Amino acid sequence: MPVAINDEQNALAESVAAFADRHQLRASVRNDRSKHQAGQHHGSWLEFVKLGMHAVHLPEDIGGQGGSIEDAAVVIGEAGRALMPGPLLPTACVSAIVAGAHRTTAVDDALKQFANGATAAVVGPTSELALTKQSGRQLLSGTDSPVAGAASADFLLIELPGSLAGGGGAGWVLLDQAAAGVTVEVCDGVDLGRDIASVRFADVDLVDAIPLSGIDSGRARDTVVALMAAEAAGVIAWCSQAATEYVKTRIQFGRPVGAFQAVQHRVAQLRITSELATASAWDAVRSLTEVEAQRTHAVAGAAIVSVGRAVHAAVECLCLHGAIGFTWEHDVHLYWRRAISLAALVGPIQSWEARLGDVALDGPRDFTITLPETDPAFRDWVGGVLDEAARLSNTQQSPMGDTDAVATGPRRSLLAEQGLVAPAWPRPHGLEATPLQQLIVTEEFERRGLAQPSMAIGQWVLPVVLKNATPELVTALAAPTLRGEIIWCQLFSEPEAGSDVASLALRATRVDDGWLLRGQKIWTTQAHLAQMGLCLARTGTDESKHGGLSMFLIDMTNPQLDVRPIRQANGRCEFNEVFFNDVFVPDSMLLGQPGQGWALTLDTLAQERLFIGTYRETGNESRIRDIITSGRFATTRHDAVRVLGSISARGAAIAAMNVRETLLRLQGHGPGPATSIGKAAASILHVDAAEAALNLLGSAGALGENVSEPVFHELDIPTWVVGGGTLEIQLNTIATFVLELPRF
Repeated sequence: MPVAINDEQNALAESVAAFADRHQLRASVRNDRSKHQAGQHHGSWLEFVKLGMHAVHLPEDIGGQGGSIEDAAVVIGEAGRALMPGPLLPTACVSAIVAGAHRTTAVDDALKQFANGATAAVVGPTSELALTKQSGRQLLSGTDSPVAGAASADFLLIELPGSLAGGGGAGWVLLDQAAAGVTVEVCDGVDLGRDIASVRFADVDLVDAIPLSGIDSGRARDTVVALMAAEAAGVIAWCSQAATEYVKTRIQFGRPVGAFQAVQHRVAQLRITSELATASAWDAVRSLTEVEAQRTHAVAGAAIVSVGRAVHAAVECLCLHGAIGFTWEHDVHLYWRRAISLAALVGPIQSWEARLGDVALDGPRDFTITLPETDPAFRDWVGGVLDEAARLSNTQQSPMGDTDAVATGPRRSLLAEQGLVAPAWPRPHGLEATPLQQLIVTEEFERRGLAQPSMAIGQWVLPVVLKNATPELVTALAAPTLRGEIIWCQLFSEPEAGSDVASLALRATRVDDGWLLRGQKIWTTQAHLAQMGLCLARTGTDESKHGGLSMFLIDMTNPQLDVRPIRQANGRCEFNEVFFNDVFVPDSMLLGQPGQGWALTLDTLAQERLFIGTYRETGNESRIRDIITSGRFATTRHDAVRVLGSISARGAAIAAMNVRETLLRLQGHGPGPATSIGKAAASILHVDAAEAALNLLGSAGALGENVSEPVFHELDIPTWVVGGGTLEIQLNTIATFVLELPRF
């Protein structure tokens, strides 16, 4: 569900969806468009008010439901998915802002009216409004246009010109739309389900307006944008869902069009857009209680990633429908129209990129999670072990690098012995840690500035070994791997079978007491450093495809193995060709039974999804930030800051999606699609961010990789976007496993 993050919010979203279906609100947008655009309430509005869903965020003592602004965003997001017509969004924006003002009798009376169904719209800030004083009275004059929901509004929430606010005035007032001197003129809006109007003030006396004090104007404006982002996320979610359902059933050339890879990739890309928009909108709404810099990070990001991508999502949905999507009778254009309206009202994306870039210069968005303290004894125990570890050191640098995360020595050995290298693993190798406990372990490492140990590829390989190897092999391999003394590689890809595992040709032939392996693997990361490898080989016929594959453990020191490092474009050698020249592998090194290799491969690839982690900045933002702060940009500073804002928004959306996944896991839910979607989104971002950094350098980008880190990173891009599966393979995974599109 758009924006929802817990079971209660999911139930709330389902209630909104059921209400919309019951009243056929989407059909009403087309059929009753003249009434909606004129500001007339749909007949269902009063029932919606009776259910209290418009006021979930308002205090109970004035008739609201006592929920949070996040709850309101859930309602608005699902209403956006249902294309609910009418005043919900502008009214919710106003009531949320008024609820944040200092409570007075007049403010409470206004909130009670909102709880009872009064509607409202936000006016300003605009330079077209002016205040004058006449005989001790304050008169408001000027025009604001266009204003969403003004024609259907009972009240207008007005941000007064800065001169009054700066002079000790209220800054914000709530005015009856029927006040003398107020003229509302309906405009011809692109959204067929919501009115938009020009509001004119002709010396309007503010004596009867309700003054609102205690409102943070920046937070109030951000509230409006955040809730608009929630609605945009709902619009994008509908576009993704509608396109997916359509391509599953539309037949062309004798097959559903969803079976064609080109279509699958576009639908998968649209799902990525939807997930990032939802995560970004959720992050914006939850940031409204945070400090200004963090709030700006999140709200500007949502303006870019949620509202800013809604029009694109609608066009993609239309294109995937083909000509039928371009007809008046189809619903796609109704969502397209709302997306256009939202994007226009939020304002130019370029301005939001600049705003975000300014705060991103001081650092990335903070995604620290406040964990429930339900297991203090576990935290104390972890802290005690880590305090002991901090007094030790690692004395041996790893061939994988000079970081303490992969170094070996007394500290690493203690952590391995205590189960803190891989806490999610079963005992005695790990702690069988719950998602919450995994996060506690990470927090305690960070609290002490200690690097959390890494096993690199061994992190995903060893769980399969633990479940399927002989007890003797588990004893021989598990502890040394945890201590960092054994480095692992995965021997999967072949020259003629990169991601097409079913066509693997490396042959394992049965001999006495074991197998002889002959063939070649390629693109094997760290094979030149590894002591052990996990190898997928064909034991059945070529026709048996996946069913003819078996999994073997390989001693990488075997003299019949020929490991040849592949020099990359950046001069490094991280990948390898591995030639098997009748390599003997004993029966004890076969995992499972012959023919079970594909199932074990899926288990290996699934291990990553079982681990809970926190967001780590991948370098995309810091690289661009460094170019700006060091003055190495070849464009204007404004344009450079905009680039940083654009990249930061996308990186933060991926991080927010991961945080949402973590929170769901903490509630007991299983792994969702975030891992697959996040990988694909990160691949796209890595390419775009590397290009953006080079572009900012101008002619300095012609320098070599030995003196220019952005150039080195550009030449290193394949390790980010090819390793673990190309973008196309990741899109295939999303299309077939997440969206369940038909196979060709």
